[in-house]
Amino acid sequence: MSKTEIAKRYMLFIISLFFSALGVAFTKHGELGVSPISSVANVLSYQFSSLSLGTWLIIWNCVLIVGQILILRKNFQLIQLLQVPLSFLFGWFTDLGMWIVSFIPANTYPVRLAMVVIGIVILGFGISLSVIANVIMNSGEAFVKAVSDIMHKDFGNIKIGFDIFCVIVSLVLSLIFFHFTIVGTREGTIISALLTGIVVKFFSGKLKAPINNVLSNKADIR
Repeated sequence: MSKTEIAKRYMLFIISLFFSALGVAFTKHGELGVSPISSVANVLSYQFSSLSLGTWLIIWNCVLIVGQILILRKNFQLIQLLQVPLSFLFGWFTDLGMWIVSFIPANTYPVRLAMVVIGIVILGFGISLSVIANVIMNSGEAFVKAVSDIMHKDFGNIKIGFDIFCVIVSLVLSLIFFHFTIVGTREGTIISALLTGIVVKFFSGKLKAPINNVLSNKADIR
């Protein structure tokens, strides 16, 4: 792989972060819950509102990076420290996305539900781009991979377990912070868990070949 192609792939990954963050912002604006991986940060953003959702996502992603280091130890690859600046970028993109969607009125339940669905589509599109870029994993998926490697278990099964764990933690935090009331984790979280993978699979199937052709300079010129 040439340096030019590597640069293109990292640029694509950064673009994928923007769309993923925008998807989170759309879902958050619907106020029906966010994706499982973002649910812990979402609840914390309600309780400690002096910090934005984007900031809490940065903190949460950094926690997951530390978790990878503790799990993998000497097997942790130094290049994976690139997750740190990319996590900051994702957090900043999320706050930018929150500003963008803030102008969209979401006062009725159908509109809020539509925001969740739109957010899932945008998030799935962003994740599919990151998969196609194939340069570095985001901290959530990298943490899951670290656990699956150590436990010698299927990545998909560990991912499901991790998503469930995130939702449980977010629910427990909500019950503690808000006097046994569930805040920030609702039906949108469940819908996101069910549909995001399907959306990612759809976009990956449609976009992988043409984008890889562009990245490797194999696109037909006519």
